[in-house]
Amino acid sequence: MQHTIKRKKTRQIKLGNLLIGGDAPISVQSMTNTDTSDIDATVQQIKELTEVGCEIVRVAVPDLQAAHAIKEICNQSLVPIIADIHFDYRLALESIKNNVAGIRLNPGNIGSEEKTEAVIKSAKEREIPIRIGVNAGSISKALLKKHGGATIDAMVESALEHIAIVERYHYHNIKVSLKASDIYRTVEAYRSMAKKVDYPLHIGVSEAGTYFSGTVKSSIGLGILLYEGIGDTLRVSLTGDPLEEVRVAYELLKSLGIRQKGINYISCPTCGRCEINLVEMANKVEQATAKIDKKITVAIMGCVVNGPGEAREADIGIAGGDGTALLFKDGEVIRKVSEEEMLQALLEEIENYAVSKQ
Repeated sequence: MQHTIKRKKTRQIKLGNLLIGGDAPISVQSMTNTDTSDIDATVQQIKELTEVGCEIVRVAVPDLQAAHAIKEICNQSLVPIIADIHFDYRLALESIKNNVAGIRLNPGNIGSEEKTEAVIKSAKEREIPIRIGVNAGSISKALLKKHGGATIDAMVESALEHIAIVERYHYHNIKVSLKASDIYRTVEAYRSMAKKVDYPLHIGVSEAGTYFSGTVKSSIGLGILLYEGIGDTLRVSLTGDPLEEVRVAYELLKSLGIRQKGINYISCPTCGRCEINLVEMANKVEQATAKIDKKITVAIMGCVVNGPGEAREADIGIAGGDGTALLFKDGEVIRKVSEEEMLQALLEEIENYAVSKQ
């Protein structure tokens, strides 16, 4: 029985040419880790992120030099750019002037009422969305004292306070995030916020960790939220190459049947029955087909017990045995190949199948 996830209905906003919320697909985003003032390096990383499917890129704006660089970065980017602002309202104004698609800031953290008003009015004039981004580590001292720490209630109240500031200027082009570095607070904070507002939610587990631990933590936290229909855009935060964030995000969405980008791989975990070098083969196939974005299921199986059944269920499959393998397409055996021929034969069939899907 296939489960259909019913998403929470949120209002729809526009980030550049990308729709977020409502019935728009859940979008995948990441953040550059280059020095933003280094235009060439930042543009190159955005290009690489775009090539693996990233749909929104956030860049840090720590100073005016970075804010000035934003203009050329935006000019060269094929995807919407969000300026990440903290504390200095001038950086927000300069980034808006330089054509960012959106800004991420907490209005209560950028100074006086006049400064806050200037930023919100500037965003409103250009219809630039504001992401209210609350992290467990960025809650005001007053709320920490009131709630006895960075609790779920403190995170939610912080977000509502910042939202109220923007709404005071009759602006509702908002999306919201409430991230913590642990799964429980993150999930519960988003569940609570989803009941209180209809703004689109950007979901993520903050400072999730390295590639291995961060992938596990993000998959659990984001998986729970997505399964419950919460989330309109997401980032998998990993310490390392941001391209891996995008790959993990799509694999997560693919696993839940929410979005299919690229190949869905099925491969056995290997055991004493395996008679071919399946681990090496599976890794080589995944690397060689990484840029194929067609909806294809590929089974790479290593024995005669589960192998033929799984391979038959896939669009393209191979079931290895004692030095030979059966190659399947659409449930039918198309030929028998030797172990030496397996990899090349499988890659050729995948490539041909992808071309037929165009």
